[in-house]
Amino acid sequence: MKLLENSSFEALSSRLCVETGESRILGRIESYSCKMAGDDKHMFKQFCQEGEPHVLEALSPPQSTSTTSPSQLGKSSEDGENPLSDKCCRKTLFYLITTLNESFRPDYDFSAARAHEFSREPSLNWVANAVNSSLFSAVGEEFNSLGPELWNAIDQEINLQSCDIYSYNPDLDSDPFGEEGSLWSFNYFFYNKKLKRIVFFTCRSVSVLSGYGRDCLDNELDMELDDEEEMDGFTEDRCPRALCV
Repeated sequence: MKLLENSSFEALSSRLCVETGESRILGRIESYSCKMAGDDKHMFKQFCQEGEPHVLEALSPPQSTSTTSPSQLGKSSEDGENPLSDKCCRKTLFYLITTLNESFRPDYDFSAARAHEFSREPSLNWVANAVNSSLFSAVGEEFNSLGPELWNAIDQEINLQSCDIYSYNPDLDSDPFGEEGSLWSFNYFFYNKKLKRIVFFTCRSVSVLSGYGRDCLDNELDMELDDEEEMDGFTEDRCPRALCV
């Protein structure tokens, strides 16, 4: 898996790291290529020792099924069977786990993650509504402008209508967002099989009392101050030269 450069995602991720009074929002959007290099091929062979690459693994039912009627659920593009079937091939499962490892390296290792910790979300609309609801309740009116930019950037990168959408919902022991003070979190994978690409969208809300995530916000502030100082220095340096000329 290789992290792909995307300036729009970098800008959006920066805007998704904010403090909102009682909580901190820590969000990231990243794009990964599923084209396997040398190390990935070696890990994939080890991963497939337990089964063939195209053997289907049972996933957990999506959280959306509790609020969505079967008639509203969209069919999966991977197996085209019962829209309520929750399975994916081991190769896809490997991509999801490797994406987690790349995104959270070196703080967490997801190599032991199992299929039942993932779900396939049957509806793009449901996922979009869930994300929008969480972020709007946290960020407020500012999300009215951020939301359309966010989904447009994701669509430009991955073509949402051609994606299978998966979520990661681990138990508390292996959940990277299970630290004390965590209020809510989501982890969505937008997988375009044809493009061999995954967009990973992860976000969490933590209590300011926990102190968790303070470093992330400090880094964002430092970067903004550095940019301002660089521009100030540029202006101060240029003006005297212009006068000399």
